[in-house]
Amino acid sequence: MECNKDEAVRAKDIAEKRMQESDFAGALKITWKAQKLFPEIENISQMLTVRADEATIKKQYRKLALLLHPDKNKFAGAEGAFKLTGEANRMLSDQTKRSLYDIKCRALMRRTTPEPPPHQSNGVSVNLYNGNVPNFQNNPHSQSTA
Repeated sequence: MECNKDEAVRAKDIAEKRMQESDFAGALKITWKAQKLFPEIENISQMLTVRADEATIKKQYRKLALLLHPDKNKFAGAEGAFKLTGEANRMLSDQTKRSLYDIKCRALMRRTTPEPPPHQSNGVSVNLYNGNVPNFQNNPHSQSTA
């Protein structure tokens, strides 16, 4: 486990450097790798948590609202986007709603191994037609829609 810890610390350092260089996508990818290598690494959860203060949220909302307002933007979908932006702002501005949303997102992120879909094969192949593929086009019992 000591090897994983060393690798995780190295990955975390690289991620911090990428953040300083404004390569946020690269930093996020490497931070996830560091957490997988050694989940107990110090301050890793803070690097993975998205945070913004109220002033930043308000400023960005106003920018988007001005761009998407239906009176100023006549493109299709602008009204819907404007409404979604308002809904997101209400969610982020209310600390209780925001906390509940964050909890739901974290719960979804913890589900790392999704269950296989019910139609997925277990590796056993069954030949129901004994090598003969049914021909539904020439079947007199099938109804034609033509």
